Amino acid sequence: MLNLPKTTEFNKRIPKKKFYEQLEVTPEVKRVFVDQIKNIIWRNKIAPSTANIAVGEKVNEIEVFEVQLTSGDLEEKILKLIEQGIPYHIVFVLHNENRIQVWTAFKEAKNKEGSAYKVAAYYHTDWIPEDSFSLELKGINMDQVYENLVREIAGDSLLSNEEESLKESVDRTKEINSLKQKIEKLQAKMRKEKQFNKKVKLNDELKRLRVELLKLENEKNENGVC
Repeated sequence: MLNLPKTTEFNKRIPKKKFYEQLEVTPEVKRVFVDQIKNIIWRNKIAPSTANIAVGEKVNEIEVFEVQLTSGDLEEKILKLIEQGIPYHIVFVLHNENRIQVWTAFKEAKNKEGSAYKVAAYYHTDWIPEDSFSLELKGINMDQVYENLVREIAGDSLLSNEEESLKESVDRTKEINSLKQKIEKLQAKMRKEKQFNKKVKLNDELKRLRVELLKLENEKNENGVC
C-alpha cells in the first residue's frame, strides 16, 4: 500500500474492540467502530530499522494504519481515539471500495521524553482511486521524513515557504483559516445590520481583518512556496 518499501510492511490486523474496550467511549462512538469500520490493519512500520533512515530527535516511528470502512467518511474524532495510547506518529489510509483517503496529523510532544503526543491539526487528501497515490520517504532522518509526509498529504491545504518549519506552517495556516472564518461571519453580520453607525464599525473591523489576512498570505508569496 502507498508503494512504501517492502521492508516496512507489517500487515497485522488489530481487533477493533482493542480500541473501544480499553478507552472510555460513548455508546455512539462504539457503534461507529462496530458499524462503520470493517477492519483496522497495521500495514507498515517506518523506522530506522525497517527503512534505513537515521533516527530523529522528535520522531521514532511512523505507523501506517489501513482503516477499512463499510461506507462513507470517518469522523476525525474516531482517528483521535485510535491514536490515544499509541506513542508514535500515524498515517491513516481510509479504504472504501476502490477509493482511499490518506490522513495524518501534525503532532507535538507532550513531554521532553517524547513518549506522548498531542494532535495539533489533521490533514488529508481527497477521496482518490486506491492505486493513484503513493508516499515517498524523503529526508535523511525520521524527523524530516515525517515533516515531508505531512506536507505531501496536506497538499495545498497547508501553506508553507522555504524558511518555515512545519510547526510555523501549521500555525500560520490555522491563523489564516481562523481569520477567513471571522471575515465570513462579519460579512454575514453586516448584511443583516440595519443601523448605519454599527455598519460603519463592522466595516472598519472587516478592513482590519482583511489587512491582517493579506499580510499572512503575503508571507507565503514573498518567501516562495515549497
